[in-house]
Amino acid sequence: MSDVVRAARAIEAGDLVVYPTETVYGMGANAVDADAVERVFDAKGRDRDKPVSLGVPSVERATEYVDPTDRELAFMREFLPGPVTVVVQRREVVPDVLTAGREKVGVRVPDHDLALDLFEAAETPVTATSANLSGTGSVRELSELSDEVRERVSAVLDGGRTEGMESTVVDAESGEIHRRGAMADEIGAWLSEHADAE
Repeated sequence: MSDVVRAARAIEAGDLVVYPTETVYGMGANAVDADAVERVFDAKGRDRDKPVSLGVPSVERATEYVDPTDRELAFMREFLPGPVTVVVQRREVVPDVLTAGREKVGVRVPDHDLALDLFEAAETPVTATSANLSGTGSVRELSELSDEVRERVSAVLDGGRTEGMESTVVDAESGEIHRRGAMADEIGAWLSEHADAE
């Protein structure tokens, strides 16, 4: 059994995994299983009022879980896969705990083959949040993974050292960048260019 399949099975079982992306290492669990999402918050020591994004292998797959506007869909097709988190209207299948009760959820389609293989094999959206304890630095290589996190996860996928810059978080509908990260300038230019688009 490959490492990816083993990690996908762990996600199916409600367990946590660590996986690489083009930005930093992420902590993955079944994003539409409220109990599994709770375990992510517990493992990270993360406040329940801070939402967690969901990762999927493609924009098309994302539309099964979110309901993007035409503008948001155009933005997603332009920048995903990529180091961008797009905040869009969630569908009912997405649990409250993931979004901290908000109506919108962040969507990630990483530009990283190992992450995409995992998301494909898991056959469910996977939580996309950094694999660190809240308040500590992001994990760019597995040697930086804390013992506390290692003890809570069932599988770890090694993708070597990651780029290390966080994804840019954007609400394409309002044109607002919530967190500047990778590709922020290109994203800002697209938002300005499409500001008057219907």
